[in-house]
Amino acid sequence: MKIQVATIFPEMFSGLDIGILGKAQQKGLIEVNAVNIRDYTTDKHHKTDDTPFGGGAGMVMTPQPLHDTINALDPEHKVRRIYMSPKGKTLNQSMVERLAKEQSLLLVCGSYEGIDERIIELDIDEEVSIGDYVLTGGELPAMVLINAVSRYVEGVLGSSESTSEESFSDGLLEYPQYTRPKSFCGLDVPDVLLSGNHKDIKEWRYRKQLEITKERRPDLYYALFPDSDPLTENKKKGKNKSAKKDGKE
Repeated sequence: MKIQVATIFPEMFSGLDIGILGKAQQKGLIEVNAVNIRDYTTDKHHKTDDTPFGGGAGMVMTPQPLHDTINALDPEHKVRRIYMSPKGKTLNQSMVERLAKEQSLLLVCGSYEGIDERIIELDIDEEVSIGDYVLTGGELPAMVLINAVSRYVEGVLGSSESTSEESFSDGLLEYPQYTRPKSFCGLDVPDVLLSGNHKDIKEWRYRKQLEITKERRPDLYYALFPDSDPLTENKKKGKNKSAKKDGKE
């Protein structure tokens, strides 16, 4: 996958050259190319912003440098063009997986009070936000999107299980993870994980996913189970089994 980024701070993206994404770039699995919008401005002082019409605080990025940058990087508009914007649709797992299927992406990073609306109308396919808050620019959101999407490019993580068994993969948050030693600071690894019984382990992990999601993200939980509560139902089943064992009906 090739990801191009239009930004006035291309040096910020050097952080993607380390760790998993750095190795993925070295292997040619992904390519990240950050391009300086200032290189395309016709202003002699390399300005990329101006005061907004109608007044108001702050500055707005002017259309000419953005338009020329975008169309220099993607002259035939063959690439999915995304503007990182607090007004965009919130980035979620389904969007990440959809974007990961693209061969190329072009991310546009705004700064100041945003970009001229005409650029959105002329050159942008989609606006994406990473949450309900405002940052000083689109660079950090772009890096978040790159990181999330790159994980779904074949070969980047080395194992498909890494993405199939994690938070949001099935709409639920991930279950707790443990490793050696078995006891640490008075806290022990749950016995079920040491049992070797894969069926019990799978059931325990799913129950923990339900419990954690219900506690921390009830919006996700009740969206998945609008008409029923599997945790409550499982408790009822457990009580019924105990009652039958005791000879009670």
